[in-house]
Amino acid sequence: SPVKNLESSVPYAPLYEEEGDTCAICLEQWTNAGAHRLSALRCGHLFGYTCIEKWLKGQAGKCPQCNKRAKRSDIVILYARTLKALDTAEQERMKSSLEQEQKLRREAELESARSRLQLQVLTDECSKLRKQVQELKALVAQQNLSASQQPSSSRSQLPGSLPSSQSQRKYHLEKVFQVSQSGTCRVMAYCDPLSCLVVSASSPQSTFIPGYGVKMMSVASLKSSQYIPIHSKQIRGLDFGRRSDGLLLSGALDNTLKLTSLTTNSVVQTYNAGRPVWSCCWCLDDTNYIYAGLVNGSIMIYDLRDTKTHVQELVPQKSRCPMVSLSYLPRRASASLPYGGVLAGTLEGACFWEQKAGNTYQPHHLPLEPGGCIDVQAEIATRYCLVTYRPSKSHPCMRCVMVELTCRPLTEGSEDAVWCSNPVQTFSAGPTCKLLTKNAIFQSPEDDGSIFVCAGDQASNSAMLWDAGSRSLLQKLQADLLVMDICPLEVNQTHLLATLTENTVRIYKWQ
Repeated sequence: SPVKNLESSVPYAPLYEEEGDTCAICLEQWTNAGAHRLSALRCGHLFGYTCIEKWLKGQAGKCPQCNKRAKRSDIVILYARTLKALDTAEQERMKSSLEQEQKLRREAELESARSRLQLQVLTDECSKLRKQVQELKALVAQQNLSASQQPSSSRSQLPGSLPSSQSQRKYHLEKVFQVSQSGTCRVMAYCDPLSCLVVSASSPQSTFIPGYGVKMMSVASLKSSQYIPIHSKQIRGLDFGRRSDGLLLSGALDNTLKLTSLTTNSVVQTYNAGRPVWSCCWCLDDTNYIYAGLVNGSIMIYDLRDTKTHVQELVPQKSRCPMVSLSYLPRRASASLPYGGVLAGTLEGACFWEQKAGNTYQPHHLPLEPGGCIDVQAEIATRYCLVTYRPSKSHPCMRCVMVELTCRPLTEGSEDAVWCSNPVQTFSAGPTCKLLTKNAIFQSPEDDGSIFVCAGDQASNSAMLWDAGSRSLLQKLQADLLVMDICPLEVNQTHLLATLTENTVRIYKWQ
């Protein structure tokens, strides 16, 4: 007889028997871990755990294959190696590990942001001490020079003693940035360590990212950068102070005061002021403190080390009208006014809150013209202030009055002082004042001791530049719309001037 083939005598398993790794209820593969892990009943039939558990609840307690009686306590979880089951143990473990890692990463990012902020606070403390030493040396040199050259005169008594600029150079238009198509630009600020100018504007993609933020522009390369969303309503105040970490302070009509890091392009701290914020500024003597001017005339003081609420509120002494501007004058910046504090400008006038020992503040109401004030700016080194008034019946044109802040002891040896705001010069613009705008007072780019005043003329849509010593009009920088804000700045020993309208920024170069 022929020899039989041994391979053909070995029986093959039918194809349907390979389906023994699937659950008879859901026809899905069971697993050796998780909710659908391999389980069996007393009768020996295999199912996924969740499937047989649900089956016994709704099918009168019978096995779905042999109809033998079964109950939930009969379910036995199997750990057999020989059975073909989908191994998801590693998948479940990795999923849990990923969720834990994501949680730890979020916590680490928050902790890193806090640590960077604390490190910057300590670094600013050292920078502040170095700055105070430099100011003391400059003050001593200034006093020695004044004693030798002007022994019997005072600039506040002789306005004509202000030095006049003799330079033939002017500002020339260097670059025009288109910031907002909707015309919502309001204020701007310059960050010297990053050479970055930021301008407030509404979101360019309001459908996807509603609200307001800042548009960044590199002054060194004269290129526009990205937009950072910050607030839900219009921004009214921006300030960088003397910090070197690019931490932007902003106040808006959404009742919040926020700190935004330009290195990470994200908000790192938020304070709820309870009322619309109209202005804000940094403390230049201690960068742990920031100030917010509110719509009711109050000033909220916040400490960066307290992330919850304000540490103090300065209540207005007279009328409770909006705080249109805030400026901090550091200590020992001038012999005539060695005190430090907050210069607060409202629609009714101005008040200097002198900072005493122990973070207490004493108000000094400045004798200015009552009413009509729309802006108060200060030049830190000389303590000259620029007060802008809207047109009135007695003065039909918008005026910028340059005043010098001084004080003298009430009696010899007394701590109380008499405060004065002596008018030095008056600069007149056009007869129109439609919006509250901001002007600028700054030292001449020639570094010759002269003072420049630049203010927006709303009648001619231009920025007018005056020499404060001679009160002469140096230039009229034309714009397309109302000039909302003016910012003098310096980058790489080049002096620039930025003017802001509702949709564009113009950069002028001194040459």
